[in-house]
Amino acid sequence: MQLTGAEIVIECLKEQGVDTVFGYPGGAILNVYDELYKHSDEITHILTSHEQGASHAADGYARATGRVGVCFATSGPGATNLVTGIATAYMDSIPMVAITCNVGVSLLGKDSFQEVDIAGVTMPITKHNYIVKDVKQLAETIRKAFVIAKKGRPGPVLVDIPKDVTANKAEYKRVKIEPVQPSKKISEAKLDHAVRMIDKSKKPFIFIGGGGVLSGAWKEIREFVRKVDAPVTDSLMGKGTFPGTDELYMGMLGMHGTKASNYGVSECDLLIVLGARFSDRVTGNAKKFASRANILQFDVDAAEMNKNVIIHEGIVGDLKTSLSMMNRKLTQQSHPEWIARIQEYKEKYPLAYSPEGLTGPYVIEEIYRQTKGDALIVTEVGQHQMWAAQYYKFAEPRTLLTSGGLGTMGYGLGASLGAKMGKPEKTVVNIAGDGCFRMNMNEIATAARYNIPVIQVVMNNHVLGMVRQWQTLFYGRRYSATVLNDKVDFVKLAEALGASGIRAASRAEFDEAFAKALEMERPVVIDCRIDSDDKVWPMVAPGAPISEAFDEADLKEKESSESNQN
Repeated sequence: MQLTGAEIVIECLKEQGVDTVFGYPGGAILNVYDELYKHSDEITHILTSHEQGASHAADGYARATGRVGVCFATSGPGATNLVTGIATAYMDSIPMVAITCNVGVSLLGKDSFQEVDIAGVTMPITKHNYIVKDVKQLAETIRKAFVIAKKGRPGPVLVDIPKDVTANKAEYKRVKIEPVQPSKKISEAKLDHAVRMIDKSKKPFIFIGGGGVLSGAWKEIREFVRKVDAPVTDSLMGKGTFPGTDELYMGMLGMHGTKASNYGVSECDLLIVLGARFSDRVTGNAKKFASRANILQFDVDAAEMNKNVIIHEGIVGDLKTSLSMMNRKLTQQSHPEWIARIQEYKEKYPLAYSPEGLTGPYVIEEIYRQTKGDALIVTEVGQHQMWAAQYYKFAEPRTLLTSGGLGTMGYGLGASLGAKMGKPEKTVVNIAGDGCFRMNMNEIATAARYNIPVIQVVMNNHVLGMVRQWQTLFYGRRYSATVLNDKVDFVKLAEALGASGIRAASRAEFDEAFAKALEMERPVVIDCRIDSDDKVWPMVAPGAPISEAFDEADLKEKESSESNQN
């Protein structure tokens, strides 16, 4: 049958099973929005307050559900406003399709009103992108976009469609979409070598990254951990793949990882890396990272092998498939003495914070207690993000949604809306600092418009907390441009945008406020007043090895020693 390009866009989304789209209309994309109007009973559209919010919402939807997130934007500034969200998804390998519309084909390249070469702009931050100049190629291109977004290492794909292409007609035939299957091609020889490395190891340590979540391999990972009988650590992106409540779990690795994990990885003789890319925030000084260990890496992306850290063996392929094969090949291992040693570190160096006053870690632990560990936790970027990773015991994958690679302030609120749309049965909590919340706080209006009952917790310390922490420790307490000493009232702001606002300045007030928010079934902003000099501990100084992790007690001891020497 003959359909317009706009009709083809909507029919292709229906083919893919898309039920929710996040976006913002404009002149170039009007034909698509007009067609979307006719299918509002099949595809829900969430009009965000800003295109960046739409891209983050699509990202949050994808992270929470495992499905491809979809966002719309018009040409020019509408399209460029998606860029940060696309880059965020790219860095964390999140499957997303961004559909933009551009000026007509005859106007391309002529500096037309609201014209931008968005395909050129986004080339470095997408898995692939397209500009479709012939309506006959539109359906095939959209189908390819969804396959590319999902296949192998996931990521965002952009499809740009000139306005006249959305109006032109072409023959369309509905196609049944088959699920994207992972490649089963795994090197048996490399797997056998990996088995020998594990058999030989006396002190193995398992490090899980975001690939553990994206691959859906958590059952295989948990079986693998038992067979290897090794302590476990994770990256920020790997949270929940292995339960944070398990006795073999030693805490996060890296700059704000636990001493147990940082010391253990520095002492192990075999580091088994599952779907992680050796970010600088994990490795510290890469030349000294796991320097006593052979490194065995499993990853779907061959480009990650030997990119940041030199490894001894790399298994390229789908992680779920690789570990299924490994679990059949492995014999049961036993390392009681090694595990006991790391457990001693865990007991000797627990995470700790002030027992008095309202603090970031207390807020996280109270959220964990009241949600019984069964919420979707979304974060912005900074101290609150690290406290969430440290103190909320994630037991399942896809329950921490956070910008790990790009570190996008302003990510969380839009992402929380997407997460709640994808998982309406779950409690969704976005945790932000006051600096991050300001970035995209206009999305509270979106939550109120659709009555999306997300709980927004603002760690309000009136500073850019993580930057201030660095200024305190490494810049001589010169607080350049990090003090937020204005008079913004987040409670009044929430109410003005149509949500409920509650202020909490003590532990009792926060306990009561969060309990009330859980019962309200509407968007709520909780303004938590915490101290401007609360810090995230432990910490590894930039450029230092992770074996030199220090906490507040270590810092005071060092300062006291230096004072005595003087």
